[in-house]
Amino acid sequence: MRHRSAVVVSIAVIGALSLTACGSRGEKKSGDTAGAKDNNATTVVIGVDAPLTGDLSALGLGIRNSVELAAKKANDTNEVPGVKFEIKALDDTAKPAPGQQNATQLTSDDKVLGVVGPLNSSVAQSMQQIFDDKNLVEISPANTGVALSQGEKWATGEKKRPFKSYFRTATTDAVQGPFAAQYLYNDAKKTKVFIIDDQKTYGAGLAATFKGEFTKLGGTVAGEQHVNPDDRDFAAIVTQVKSSGADAVYYGGEYPAAGPLSLQLKDAGVTVPLMGGDGIQSGDFIKLNPKSTGDLATAVGLPVESLPTAKQFIADYKAAGYKDAYETYGGYSYDSAWAIIQAVKNVVKDKGKLPTGADARVAVRDAVQKVSFDGVTGKVSFDEFGDTTNKQLTVYTVKDGKWAVDKSGTFNG
Repeated sequence: MRHRSAVVVSIAVIGALSLTACGSRGEKKSGDTAGAKDNNATTVVIGVDAPLTGDLSALGLGIRNSVELAAKKANDTNEVPGVKFEIKALDDTAKPAPGQQNATQLTSDDKVLGVVGPLNSSVAQSMQQIFDDKNLVEISPANTGVALSQGEKWATGEKKRPFKSYFRTATTDAVQGPFAAQYLYNDAKKTKVFIIDDQKTYGAGLAATFKGEFTKLGGTVAGEQHVNPDDRDFAAIVTQVKSSGADAVYYGGEYPAAGPLSLQLKDAGVTVPLMGGDGIQSGDFIKLNPKSTGDLATAVGLPVESLPTAKQFIADYKAAGYKDAYETYGGYSYDSAWAIIQAVKNVVKDKGKLPTGADARVAVRDAVQKVSFDGVTGKVSFDEFGDTTNKQLTVYTVKDGKWAVDKSGTFNG
């Protein structure tokens, strides 16, 4: 059983570095008090739930670091007078049970007024009710499972928001799967696809929305299979794909399994591209598969590196000296944290001070629904379901050992 860690970071204590100055975390001293403009300031804790250990820790650490960076920035600039921010980061190891335990732990801390996370849609399912019962707002930078915000019957057109406290800065698989299908059929000219998913909420949902659009366009499904997320031997499926005549493989799942699957396909002489969603768009996918050139992935939003709004975030992240990359969800994590910070700011402005007890959580939750600002990833605001209003996506391809932008746009459905 993998160890679950709980990390509480007091930004007011460790934050001495200016976000635009050079240096690393190793250079901070315990007496530093960046952003502590008022020693009598009210402490607001932003919770973080993500996989900080295990196979998906590369993504989880990028989430945690980016939230920490937002809290540092808020303290350093005195964004909310009279309030200092800390983060409390908990490790869910990308599994629902630890996520549920973390949700209980976060709701029991009265200082926690908002949570960023989780990474996985299946983990979110285990947490939503707990957060909603306590009116504790959660904003995921990565969840794409549609039912989380629009209800289990969303595909029939019956959309109903199940939890008022749930928001996300990532767009949904109702957009991502079809966007990938349109690219593969119209742009890549692939007409016969073998579809594989890992049976998790995210992977299965993504594969389903991809299939619906691909067949609607006139594409043929050469075969379908399911794997377990922990599988690493795909010999049987490789044989099926090889004999199917598929000119592409679509994988609904995450990079720890997708990397070895693609490699084993290539080793067997199946030279067709493997395509997946944002769950495989990580540098670790390429590390796991040295033959990944030509493989494809969609990711939510536009590439952060190309956005003028992200230049300061990228510079600040580098200056902070994090040894872990901000990865796919770094910008969205920063924006999720900033949405909570702006909500706190608006509550303080409207009420003259931050309410106490349960009233504070209700006020912040309701304020998040109304936030609107220019963030790292573009305009940040939420619709009536708590979903981001930013519906842009990007297709990446592996080229020269890196993910390179192939096409950006908005799903036309």
